[in-house]
Amino acid sequence: MSKSGRPREFKDTAVIDAAVEVFRTNGYEACSTDDLCKQTGLGRGSLYNAFGSKHELYEHALRRYHEVGIQAQIEILEQEGPVKDCLRSLLEWEIPRGEKDDSRGCLLINAAGERAKSDPVVERIFKQHVDLLEQAIWKAIRRGQDTGEISKEQSTEELAGMILSSYYGLRVIFPATMNYTLAKRIIDGTLDSIF
Repeated sequence: MSKSGRPREFKDTAVIDAAVEVFRTNGYEACSTDDLCKQTGLGRGSLYNAFGSKHELYEHALRRYHEVGIQAQIEILEQEGPVKDCLRSLLEWEIPRGEKDDSRGCLLINAAGERAKSDPVVERIFKQHVDLLEQAIWKAIRRGQDTGEISKEQSTEELAGMILSSYYGLRVIFPATMNYTLAKRIIDGTLDSIF
């Protein structure tokens, strides 16, 4: 116990990362406290002392997933080199290769589908994620337009919206189908319409 009498902090990234995996696998409603205890290694009392409720842990998991994901996506878009390569890397991000096929999909997309209409926390985190990603895509498109790699005939906003739409479409379609051929066709078609 700390001097204030509060329980020892368990809000470390390992526990939250473990919770991310449980929520990605089960969703929120189907996730039990036992599932969370088993995956995080915490007892029921420790879990509730540290996080207060399943929903509070869910919020921590969503925020962690958002922070790690948006950082990785922005880094992809800000890489040096042709903008087309950056956008292709983004569109291919999280399409698994080889033996590590993972059909669970994106935690934030799944959460939005399951709870955004009824849970303001989910709605807020998902909106923040999409807004930040759209801004990063907009900057990449603008960079390509400034260097002449991308035509200025279409507005930066329209092109960024198209990439964003294709990206999220892929992140819904691919985990549901695991169809690499379709994913490649979507990626190639999206990029061919811009470059």
